[in-house]
Amino acid sequence: VALHEMESEKIASGEISIKDKREILSGIWDKTKRQTLKDYVAFPLLAGPFAPWVFTGNLTANLIRNVWSYMIIFCGHFPEDVQEFTIEETKAESRGQWYFRQILGSANLTGGKLFHILSGNLSFQIEHHLFPDIPAHRHAEISESVREICGRYGIPYNTGPLPRQFATVVRKIVRLALPWT
Repeated sequence: VALHEMESEKIASGEISIKDKREILSGIWDKTKRQTLKDYVAFPLLAGPFAPWVFTGNLTANLIRNVWSYMIIFCGHFPEDVQEFTIEETKAESRGQWYFRQILGSANLTGGKLFHILSGNLSFQIEHHLFPDIPAHRHAEISESVREICGRYGIPYNTGPLPRQFATVVRKIVRLALPWT
């Protein structure tokens, strides 16, 4: 997320300079420094003789959290059947076209109640994109109506289990990254 805020592609193209991002860089550094000191210095020191276990536990927890977040976020935005749109395509769109694009440009994950809680209800990414201001715990409730409306009008409603959606994300990344695929 921090790299996204850096707009590194604009820095690389010369559109902006790294100096233009000094404030964001400072914020990233401050947050990283605080979290690193807390997780890998302060808490292990407080644990005394258990410091190595606390350090290792924090490292493991951060790794698992980051992989989990990556999977949930990418599976909501980047599976094979999710469409991408250029800025030009979105400039003159109507309100209805905006809603249509939100459905085509996102995907859901299927699972039980615990899975949805563990994903912060971002497993309902379509509903999150359509209605960003409603509480996340309501996404499951409105997903039934959204899916029914999509079916009625022949609009694809991209949803599936995490392993399948993630496999399509990986295939898409490989296809886009390697020129011979």
